[in-house]
Amino acid sequence: MNNKIIRYILSKILYIEAGFLLLPVIVSFIYKENYSNILSFLVTMFLLLLSGYLLGYKSDASGAFYEKEGFIIVSLSWILLSAFGALPFVFSGSIPNFIDAFFETSSGFTTTGASILTNVEEISHSILFWRSFTHLIGGMGILVFALAILPRSNRNSHIMKAEVPGPVFGKFVAKMSYTARLLYKIYFAMTGILIIVLILVGHPIFDSFVHAFGAAGTGGFGIKANSIAYYNSSAVEMILATAMIIFGINFNLYYVILIGKARDGFKSEELRWYLLIVFGSVVLIFFNIRHNYTSYLTAIKDIFFTVSSIISTTGYATVDFGKWPTFSRAILLFLMFTGACAGSTAGGLKISRFIILVKSSILQVRKAINPKRVLSIKVDNKLVGNEVVEEVKSYFVIYIFLVIIFTILISFTVPDFTTAFSAVMATFNNIGPGLGIVGPTGNYASLTYFNKIVLSLAMLAGRLEIFPILVLFSSTTWKKK
Repeated sequence: MNNKIIRYILSKILYIEAGFLLLPVIVSFIYKENYSNILSFLVTMFLLLLSGYLLGYKSDASGAFYEKEGFIIVSLSWILLSAFGALPFVFSGSIPNFIDAFFETSSGFTTTGASILTNVEEISHSILFWRSFTHLIGGMGILVFALAILPRSNRNSHIMKAEVPGPVFGKFVAKMSYTARLLYKIYFAMTGILIIVLILVGHPIFDSFVHAFGAAGTGGFGIKANSIAYYNSSAVEMILATAMIIFGINFNLYYVILIGKARDGFKSEELRWYLLIVFGSVVLIFFNIRHNYTSYLTAIKDIFFTVSSIISTTGYATVDFGKWPTFSRAILLFLMFTGACAGSTAGGLKISRFIILVKSSILQVRKAINPKRVLSIKVDNKLVGNEVVEEVKSYFVIYIFLVIIFTILISFTVPDFTTAFSAVMATFNNIGPGLGIVGPTGNYASLTYFNKIVLSLAMLAGRLEIFPILVLFSSTTWKKK
């Protein structure tokens, strides 16, 4: 294992996080906050710079660099980012307990949006900004950002393969550094447009920034106790609902549109399935709960927002969907499972994997009927290799196994199965609110410290698509040959 390059890249990641902390410091000055808030960020920056220096001492980017190193770098980076990112919460007194702060920060970076805060409206602007800014950083991936700006880090696709969500990573331009820069240009441009649109419809400026960060990163941290419902604005709700759907689409399609091949982009089978699932879910839930509304337009608005929030794994809320009928909640659990598209900022299993699993199941049934037929799976009229199909099946099995393990681990102290299962689904799929105690009107504050550690691990494993975390905790990874 190339320890030098691992330490080299980790040190650069810590330097980058120290740089990001300048933004909440600026916010703190703008809102004339007390010096304890500013000091909490400055001390954290000092610790990051010192740790980065010690990690990077006598390290370099030379030598062999393989997939295993990529997995280790990605998993360690996200753990360190969450650990150091939690310190401003602790130092400022906003979240005095480190485990709670680590849970909150892991939730931010993994774009989960699960929170332990019961007094969010009393938190300072700078802390709220940092809390939501972690969504923007984690949405596209901090190591993707590093690839865009660091020299010599564009030699391998191993880091992006480990961090960019989706069953298969495919370069759409020649150089990895250029790919990363292009992704972030598209990402930042779309976020900027969303901020401007929210401001234009009368949304407060600060709120526009943090809510745009949440929608872009599909994270969902709110700054009001009742989330987006607080504003009682149909315009804001529809803008955010549409934005959540847009950021749940594969970013490769936006590149295809930029180079003038929009027609090819819209032919994407994954995109068609994604939009069809959204439309079908809205229709089914509407017919299930329409009698609860005096206005069908209001019903459609609330349902569309909730479906957008859940399938994109954002977690914003305008209604308490935990009180919806069982049929509607079952559909929402299905959306938690599928998630949005590969190559987006969303979590979940991913639509592309779901497509392959469905087509593989249909293929097995057809083979059982006629064993002599030679059948194959195609997506976008392209043959899907057996290796990819097996990878998707293996991922699905491990995914289900981990859901069961996480549910068992937290079930000892959680009062009901609905809360336990939905908490795991909501954190492992990076959604945020679940059902029961952790529903849209509740939070994770009442869970034990052990449960918070388990769910923090679930968030990290879900965001990094399981394997980097498994590689990190595998004993064979650290054995000397």
